[in-house]
Amino acid sequence: MAKFTRRFTSLSRAAIVVLLGTATTLVSVTQGFYLPGVAPTEYHDSGPVPLMVNALTPGSDSELKSVIAYDYYDPRLNFCKPPDGAKSQAESLGSILFGDRIRTSPYKIHMLRPLKCANLCAVDPEVTAEQAKFINKRIQENYVINWLIDGLPVAYVRQGRDQEKKLYSIGFPLGAHDDNGAVLNNHYEITIEHHHNVQKDSSRVVGISVEPYSIQNPTIGEDLCGANAGGAPIAKVYLSETGTTKVTYTYSVTWNEVETAWATRWDKYLLVGEPRIHWFSLVNSIIIVLFLTGMVAMVLLRALHKDISRYNAQEAQEDIQEDFGWKLVHGDVFRTPPYPMLLSIIVGNGSQMFLMASVTILFAALGFLSPSNRGSLATVMIVFYMFFGVVAGFISARMYKMFGGEAWKRNVIGTAFLFPAVVFGAFVGLNFFLIGANSSGAVPFGTMVGLVALWFLVSTPLSVIGSYLGFQRPKIEVPVRANQIPRQIPEQVFYLRPFPAMMIGGILPFGAIFIELYFILNSIWFHKIYYVFGFLFLVFGILIMTCAEVTILMCYFHLCAEDYHWWWRAFFTSGASAIYIFLYSVMYYFTTLQINSFTSVVLYFGWTAIMSLMFFILSGAIGFFSTFMFVRKIYGSIKID
Repeated sequence: MAKFTRRFTSLSRAAIVVLLGTATTLVSVTQGFYLPGVAPTEYHDSGPVPLMVNALTPGSDSELKSVIAYDYYDPRLNFCKPPDGAKSQAESLGSILFGDRIRTSPYKIHMLRPLKCANLCAVDPEVTAEQAKFINKRIQENYVINWLIDGLPVAYVRQGRDQEKKLYSIGFPLGAHDDNGAVLNNHYEITIEHHHNVQKDSSRVVGISVEPYSIQNPTIGEDLCGANAGGAPIAKVYLSETGTTKVTYTYSVTWNEVETAWATRWDKYLLVGEPRIHWFSLVNSIIIVLFLTGMVAMVLLRALHKDISRYNAQEAQEDIQEDFGWKLVHGDVFRTPPYPMLLSIIVGNGSQMFLMASVTILFAALGFLSPSNRGSLATVMIVFYMFFGVVAGFISARMYKMFGGEAWKRNVIGTAFLFPAVVFGAFVGLNFFLIGANSSGAVPFGTMVGLVALWFLVSTPLSVIGSYLGFQRPKIEVPVRANQIPRQIPEQVFYLRPFPAMMIGGILPFGAIFIELYFILNSIWFHKIYYVFGFLFLVFGILIMTCAEVTILMCYFHLCAEDYHWWWRAFFTSGASAIYIFLYSVMYYFTTLQINSFTSVVLYFGWTAIMSLMFFILSGAIGFFSTFMFVRKIYGSIKID
């Protein structure tokens, strides 16, 4: 034991030194992150207003045909570049992982200076047949162009079902369809809303929208490029897939002064199409789940109180009577489960995921993760996950020591590398599909190296430190010792067998979140801004209560049926809700999406599988710890000779 302590002490000292150096490096790198919208930018009259371009994404409010993003300056799109070349802007880690590729553009926009049909390119580009096939395919898949001005995404304004309400969608269409085929939009009517700051005699950008048009022969300097001159019909741009097509890109700029304050400029993006349905569904789900979980808790507490009173009354009697119910298995209930190493590792990693999700949702609900900070949510999740590695190591070590394990080295290595390696390996594999599709969503090599550095230099040392602290603590004592000879388990009824019980137990936790899951999936795949973190916080709290109560209830039924194999079953009962999440995602794919390409299908189901696995680890840990405390409590409340 002394040798073990010395080794861990040297490891922890080295880890602390590495952590201090890494923290210093991260602070210096963070200073270069692009955080738009943190503070308002003041623009003076005729001052330049930079327009940034972002990746093209598949976007539609009714159907989605692809999940692959493409760089704005992809050679196959043949868009105009700045004379001095496009320059990449600094982005946060989460922004890069979510596929943002922000670059400079050739658009010349100056505050309060209107433009009429300005030519974008010094030389009009010629689209080849191969480029035309690629662009027409993207138009058929409803791709949208994404711009940013002052950190605010450019919107495409649509008419809602209510005639008085306008809906703002991020990004505007690359093209459209008509009877003659795909139409390319080559003229952009840019409308910028500004709020005048009297004190500083400057203006702030508070809104941007674009109305795209397809005009074959635009007239420079005219309203709408002279397309309506003489009342003639507009000749549209059709890209030939057998020859070369010359395209003239133009744009106009209009300035509108509005009373919208800079602090509320994101409000128009956060309006949902059917808020009444969202509210009704969410409130209805919360009421139903609270009612069901309340009933479960009442029945369970009343039955337990009655059982404990009967057992203790029986012990007080002089006549020796035979045990019955869950007291029969008191000599086997704390028997070491099979594969204790693996169980302790995934419970530790589940605790890490649970704390990461809890703190992130709390920060988001309090308003610290504004949508103006692109990628902030993913960045905060990764940072918290890395730093909560100390919790994973501590919990895993404590559980493994309680199980009587002696291979502490394998436990430390497994906690630090097993689950992260599975997720990172799947992430790298999916990234190769993005690389093969020449997608801008492919994570750059430098970012991959940065993630590995965070894993090995932050999460792993913290996990080692947590394991050291866990092994140093005294062993967790249980109220009842295990018998030497295991008790035979009688034949179980169908619904108490492992797989049926697991599937039955996973239904209620899934019922607590499935409505909110629909909105989350919409925000992920349709590139919408998810902002109802207050509701998500409530749903997450209900999920925790539901996982705990359902797992405890199923464990009570199993113990009453003389089945004492509860360790793994507690984890799988609440974790089974992840199976329903994956099945719901499959249904979502067939009912909502229209993805046909092999790469997009692999990416969709690959990311869905990763998210389901993370949820399985998280919810399983909730059920495990709830059941562990329940079993210790009830067997510590009865008198056993």
